[in-house]
Amino acid sequence: MKTDLTSQIKLDQIPQRYYRPASELQLAAITREEKIDTRIYENVAAGSQFVAREIARYIRRYTEMKGKCVLALGSGVNTHGAYAELIRLYQAGEVSFANVIVYTLSEFFPLIPEGPSTLKKLREVLLDHVDIPAGNIHSIDETITRDTMFDGCRDYEEAIAADGGIDVAVCELGPNGSIAFNEPGSRRMSLCRLVLLGHDLRHKIANDYKVDSVPTTAITLGMENILQARRILTMGWGEQLDTTVAAAVEGPETEAVPASFLQEHPHVKLVIDLPASDSLTRISHPWKVSSCEWTPKLIRRAIVWLCNLTGKPILKLTDKDYADAGLGELLALYGSAYNVNIRIFNDLQHTITGWPGGKPDADDTYRPERAKPFPKRVIVFSPHPDDDVISMGGTLKRLVDQKHDVHVAYETSGNIAVGDEDMTRYMLVMDAVGERFGLHSPEFQAKSREIFDFLRTKEAGEVDLPDIRFLKTKIRQAEARTACHYIGVKPENVHFLNLPFYETGTIKKGDLTERDVEIVKNLISSVRPHQIFVAGDLADPHGTHKVCTDAVLAAIDELKGEPWMADCRIWMYRGAWAEWEIDHIEMAVPISPEELRFKRNSILKHQSQMENAPFLGDDNRLFWQRSEERNRATAQLYQNLGLASYEAIEAFVEYHPL
Repeated sequence: MKTDLTSQIKLDQIPQRYYRPASELQLAAITREEKIDTRIYENVAAGSQFVAREIARYIRRYTEMKGKCVLALGSGVNTHGAYAELIRLYQAGEVSFANVIVYTLSEFFPLIPEGPSTLKKLREVLLDHVDIPAGNIHSIDETITRDTMFDGCRDYEEAIAADGGIDVAVCELGPNGSIAFNEPGSRRMSLCRLVLLGHDLRHKIANDYKVDSVPTTAITLGMENILQARRILTMGWGEQLDTTVAAAVEGPETEAVPASFLQEHPHVKLVIDLPASDSLTRISHPWKVSSCEWTPKLIRRAIVWLCNLTGKPILKLTDKDYADAGLGELLALYGSAYNVNIRIFNDLQHTITGWPGGKPDADDTYRPERAKPFPKRVIVFSPHPDDDVISMGGTLKRLVDQKHDVHVAYETSGNIAVGDEDMTRYMLVMDAVGERFGLHSPEFQAKSREIFDFLRTKEAGEVDLPDIRFLKTKIRQAEARTACHYIGVKPENVHFLNLPFYETGTIKKGDLTERDVEIVKNLISSVRPHQIFVAGDLADPHGTHKVCTDAVLAAIDELKGEPWMADCRIWMYRGAWAEWEIDHIEMAVPISPEELRFKRNSILKHQSQMENAPFLGDDNRLFWQRSEERNRATAQLYQNLGLASYEAIEAFVEYHPL
């Protein structure tokens, strides 16, 4: 079973010379916008191997030079692949830790029993598997108190200095540009200190460390401490980091992005994978730093960029516009601006369709979806019980209205996202109804008292009772059924998969297993769809979208040999957390003002996810507001490029099984 296919989705086949050029001269040319030595690898495994070999090389160098090597190590999940490779190198006899001294970059404060600990995690993923002497492992004194905090932090810095200072600091790049626990706002000259952990960071830590309770504070080495290291290795993986990487590497030094202070260090390496590199100039706008291998998608991206630069629609771009912007290569390839313009205009025009399931009896040569078969069997997979309407509610309505056999499959219960107030309101209604209609059995009354007693004494982070989770699940299912009924999906076509990985009762979820994939496979096999819609929006801060999409893609991978799968297309949608860039869009479904209002109303059927929704992330807008604004922005972008003017557009990208 392939459990991580989302990490292998490549919307662009980026030529290797953009990220691993053949010569130092070419590297110098394409990285001239970059102020940090940035190494890009095809995937996390290759990048982690490079980091591990660099650590091993430095250990050997400093041990030979002065008899020891002092490491300052982070324990974030993005470092674990490098540490696993480092263990392999140790077992192969390529490196020894006998003369290595380790200091942790940070530690949680106060340490909670059964809570996260960076030292404990470092032992699990590295230190307990190599030959480092126990006395060479150091962390911040766990007996430190708020009263002794200042002296304790200074003592830690002095211990590092007494060992000759840090030779190599190894850490991960946080999604907000953090280094260790130096989050936005950290000063360049900051030293070891107590810091407050943000709400979203604490959720990430809970997920990374597989714990339920995370302290609100931690102690971390400051940026000044880290910058005093002789060598710095930092790493980051995944598309959610792409804008952060660009800000740290190409932007100005700023407290808003603490990683940008690494620009000052003469011996720092940032190691990333291709998805994390997407916003770097050499990847996103390679024509600015090099001659290009002009693929259709790269041409589309360049023309959209040129339109934004000039403020012109596509068909008004001139030869001079191309030449002034450094896009003369396209003129040489196609002869004139007009030839390029009309090609890209038609390319974008052909993405637009009001028939997302294909238009019957129509010439589908230039349509994103085929005309036959008609009607189609369709499955829309929704990670939570509202992602379907948030991300593709207009398209879902079109598919139903155009007489396709539409199934909606809700992959998780979403019960953790129902607030206690919402559940209490339903309990009060149940109490009143039960009393009116004689349903107040002793068993019901006992359960009701048990639930209300629990809620009165419930502490933050405490796991709900099974009966409460059951009620919250039923609330979300009822909302989803109401929204589906409003859209016109047949009741028998609404499926609640309740994938087991989600049902922990906490923010921390389990790992994807064959049991999850088998549930998805069974549904796909029973429907035998001609279309599958799946979430391609992997920026969900709690990771549920990614796991759900991995489950669907794993099921598709196991079923792709079935004859009926040859006639099935898979479309990825976004909307709740991000939107597709226009150079990737392959199907754009216009939404009229009336349809947009209908979509909003379908989202509003999920009442528990309105103002009281607990997991809105960094974006303070409600989900219906995000959705409308993103859909309108996509339509506005098409209009700015000179195409038809629509109220809103939902966008899709086709997934091709690997």
